Amino acid sequence: MRPSCRKWFCLLCIVGIAGAETEVTKIMRNLDVIPDLIDEGPQEFLNVTYSGNIEADKGIELQPIQVRDQPMVSWPAAQDSYYTLLMVDPDVPSRYSPTLKEYLHWLVVNIPDNQLNLGDVRAGYMGSMPPEGSGLHRYVFLLYKQPEYMKFKIPTMAKHNTLDRPKFNTKQFAELYMLGAPVAGNFYTAAWSKDVPNLYDAISFGKAKGKSLSYRML
Repeated sequence: MRPSCRKWFCLLCIVGIAGAETEVTKIMRNLDVIPDLIDEGPQEFLNVTYSGNIEADKGIELQPIQVRDQPMVSWPAAQDSYYTLLMVDPDVPSRYSPTLKEYLHWLVVNIPDNQLNLGDVRAGYMGSMPPEGSGLHRYVFLLYKQPEYMKFKIPTMAKHNTLDRPKFNTKQFAELYMLGAPVAGNFYTAAWSKDVPNLYDAISFGKAKGKSLSYRML
């Protein structure tokens, strides 16, 4: 092969590699997680497993009762690194009228390696309680690799605090703390079911202190 041809061949290979999308990115783009939440997709799937060995994977539809409790989340971590994990719903109160997007369901920062239980929980886990008639909601998990151990100016939200969760902005959050693109991610979908009112009642004891919104906004 002549030097000029070899040069063009190598250039085409580089362009092809750079333009290749991972499977998780393709799925997120197909269901508009990109660009609704992020501009650049992750490289890996995040392993998210709920009680009963139920996997939240590739946009599968799950029932609100199945995702009531905090899941197990795992990923291949780089040694001596810190991570941020978040879970958001961009379809609040519905995908076609997301006036309260995004709803922050879970936020854990400064996770050492992949030891989620040692991370700093800034928003306690809250399951899915989509409003009746609002269709499917996308519940997206994103994992970011932090440049270092960081100070986050985000107030801690207890599990039953729903007041401060609406109108979270994933893109602005990642930009503010210079997190770059997520390194891993996954998501599931869910719609209203007859269990939703009971699920909401289970967390609504904070309402008397002004900490709860209607379940129609979750």
